[in-house]
Amino acid sequence: MEPNENINTAKQVILSEAVALNNLANLLDDGFIQAVDMILACEGRIIFSGIGKPGHIGRKLAATFSSTGTPAFFVHAAEAAHGDLGMITTKDVVFLLSHSGSSDEVINLIPYIRRIGAKIIAITSQKNSPLANFADLVLLTGVQKEADPRGQAPTTSSTTLLALGDALAITVSMRRGFTQKDFCNFHPGGALGRQNKI
Repeated sequence: MEPNENINTAKQVILSEAVALNNLANLLDDGFIQAVDMILACEGRIIFSGIGKPGHIGRKLAATFSSTGTPAFFVHAAEAAHGDLGMITTKDVVFLLSHSGSSDEVINLIPYIRRIGAKIIAITSQKNSPLANFADLVLLTGVQKEADPRGQAPTTSSTTLLALGDALAITVSMRRGFTQKDFCNFHPGGALGRQNKI
């Protein structure tokens, strides 16, 4: 691959993801507001679950919610079936993340989460998927293809999952009145901690 080809491939990926993010912003509707309201009304914790790349995104989103004033954690979709369902209570809101909306490990959790009594919010690109059909609320990413020219590696799909989750976390924190001082209290370490002590 020639140097110019390297740059062209990189640009294609970045621009494809930028287009997807712009489309996602235009998709935001009353469903987003409902999700924010469900989070604010939640008397338990916010739980994220997924498998593969959506699972990695879910772990990051749980950390972002927690650091901005909303207690949250991640439950691995495969581990949930081996006892970690016990981490979920009837008062919780569970976000199930799946680009296809048909990942077996995620879909298999739905009847058990229903039995527990927690609410389910799906984030997926497929509005007619099994996940979307059985969730209490569905947030769509609008992704039709990945930025990977082969159409295989999760790229655009994971980027939009991350952006939508970040948008929820920050919107909720603003609705809570979460202040800069509150943020500083949760970040005493690292570069942020040093910056906050100035």
